[in-house]
Amino acid sequence: MARSRQHRRTHGMTAVAGVVCCLGLGLGAAGCAGGDAVAQGPPAGDPVQVLRTAADALVEAGTSQTRTSLEMAAGGTRVTIRGEGVYDYRRRLGRLNVRLPQDPAGAADRRPITELLAPGALYMKNRGAGVPADKWVRVDTATLSDGNLVTGGATDPFAAAEVLRGTRSAQFVGRTEVAGARVRHYRGTADLDAASQAASEVNRGPLGAAAKGFATARVPFDVYLDDEGRIRKIRHRFSFVNGERHEPVAVASTTLLYDFGAPADVRLPADEDIYAGRIAQE
Repeated sequence: MARSRQHRRTHGMTAVAGVVCCLGLGLGAAGCAGGDAVAQGPPAGDPVQVLRTAADALVEAGTSQTRTSLEMAAGGTRVTIRGEGVYDYRRRLGRLNVRLPQDPAGAADRRPITELLAPGALYMKNRGAGVPADKWVRVDTATLSDGNLVTGGATDPFAAAEVLRGTRSAQFVGRTEVAGARVRHYRGTADLDAASQAASEVNRGPLGAAAKGFATARVPFDVYLDDEGRIRKIRHRFSFVNGERHEPVAVASTTLLYDFGAPADVRLPADEDIYAGRIAQE
């Protein structure tokens, strides 16, 4: 499906692209790092090099469950979107149930949107007005200026990991826990241009688009690695300029990964199950 951009105002804030643009972006914390950092020395290895290869440990792990949170702040308003599902790092396929925030008018909670993440595509079910209940909406992620890092209301977990391939600077913060797992906390900055050049083939285009589409290619992050080098939690802070209101928008995307090896049977919809009609404005 070609680029579909719709705009709506939420307490004076205009949302952007795809499901997020129609219904509001969000950031937030999908799971929290708990416990005080243990007073231990830093691990061996240069933090920059450790983080540039962190995505490889996810491929080796194969699959995991994930919780995501996306929060957007603009004009004094914050909107948060949360998701939960599974991801297959070898096939680059994921399934999320994304829950949108309550309607500002006070209506009942919206039904979750089912999203399928795939190389080059984002599929959404229960997309909203004008789409039959049994049909999927397909978005060609190559057409998205953010590389689908925020458009779907969640960041593709493997794309989130591959942003770290562009790590320019990083430091070891300390040891702590995330969801009961012992982890090493790192803080640093990645460059989306560099990440796109070092990423796997499926993410080179999207990360390159994000480097051009965001207000800056510089992405501050906090990431937590377990003893096997797997990402347990990662939080990125993106920035873009709202095209309609020309105001800066701060986006924080948090991804929590757990239960590695969990079943992740993700099947993409058949062509006849994809909606080809016009999506109604909400």
